[in-house]
Amino acid sequence: MASGHGWFGSGCFCSLGGVGCHRKRKDGGDGEDDISFLLQKAENVGKEWKKMERKKIKTCVAIAGADYCVIAADTRMSTGYSILTRDYSKICKLADKSFMASSGFQADVKALQKVLSSRHLIYQHQHNKQMSCPAMAQLLSNTLYYKRFFPYYAFNVLGGLDSEGKGCVFTYDAVGSYERVGYSAQGSGATLITPFLDNQLKSPSPLLLPAKDAVTPLSEAEAVDLVKTCFSSATERDIYTGDSVEIIILNGKGVRHETEQLRRD
Repeated sequence: MASGHGWFGSGCFCSLGGVGCHRKRKDGGDGEDDISFLLQKAENVGKEWKKMERKKIKTCVAIAGADYCVIAADTRMSTGYSILTRDYSKICKLADKSFMASSGFQADVKALQKVLSSRHLIYQHQHNKQMSCPAMAQLLSNTLYYKRFFPYYAFNVLGGLDSEGKGCVFTYDAVGSYERVGYSAQGSGATLITPFLDNQLKSPSPLLLPAKDAVTPLSEAEAVDLVKTCFSSATERDIYTGDSVEIIILNGKGVRHETEQLRRD
């Protein structure tokens, strides 16, 4: 962080808002100049995030069952009131038993997917096996947290099967905080879909002892039908969700793809 600007020679800068730090720089300049520079930098970051709001990929959902996992996302990518494409896949295969669905800024999502794919490739060369879904969840958390000072504008749901064959879903914020849950929704349609899933599924409280598995009681077919219902409902109220929904179903037999048409207006 200090390279290229002649930062403080005998001290450290504690934060972007480090008011009161008046260390001299190596080039003899006043530390207050550096504070002004960093505050301006923070303001520019805020402006960049506002720009990212304009070109976003939207809604995704995942549900974990006793022996399956369903990950789904709509295929519309839009900016403001304009639809850029009606056939954009928001689901990325990270490993044979790990899929990630993302909403947010398209360029950041692509960059994040490339980083995870390259690190998983290195892992395979070193260990001669693929990452498990919980291991991939930790890698994704570390990757997001590493970028916490200029985060990826990406809100992710990771779904797959764990080493015991149980479905698992991990939900994230932009800076890597994550939790294993029975179901999750991200994106512009999440405010519409999450209350519906809460009403239908009622995930067990993490405070109950003994702890219960974070899986839903639905069968695989019921979960797929529920996902289709969620997206059909969200499309009626959210202009950023629509065109079609791509559904990935993972179970002990492998991976299955389904597509359901949605409203195109």
